[in-house]
Amino acid sequence: MPKLKVRKGDHVVVITGKDKGKRGAVLKVIRAENRAIVQGIAMVRKHQRQSATQDGGIIAKEAAIHISNLALEDPKDGKPTRVGYKFLKDGRKVRFAKRSGEVIDG
Repeated sequence: MPKLKVRKGDHVVVITGKDKGKRGAVLKVIRAENRAIVQGIAMVRKHQRQSATQDGGIIAKEAAIHISNLALEDPKDGKPTRVGYKFLKDGRKVRFAKRSGEVIDG
C-alpha cells in the first residue's frame, strides 16, 4: 500500500469532481482503497431499515472519495497545497505545506 499524506482530522479541499472547491475535515481514511470520508462531502441518501437502536427512513451520509481528488488545505492561507516531509532539529519527522513551508503537524 502506498503512503497516504492525508490523515484523520486534516482539513482538505476537493480539487475535482461534483464537490469541487468544497472543504471539510477528514473523518476516516480507508487505506486499502485509497479513499477517505470527508465531513459534508460526497453526500448520498441511503434507505435505512429500522432497528432497535435507530429509526428507519432515508438518511444522508458521507460517501468515500478517492484520495487523488483531495488536497490538503494550507494552514496559512487555506488554499490547496501539496505535502512534503522534513525533519526538525529535535529529530521529529513532520509534514509541511509545500505552498507556504508551514509545518502541518505539531
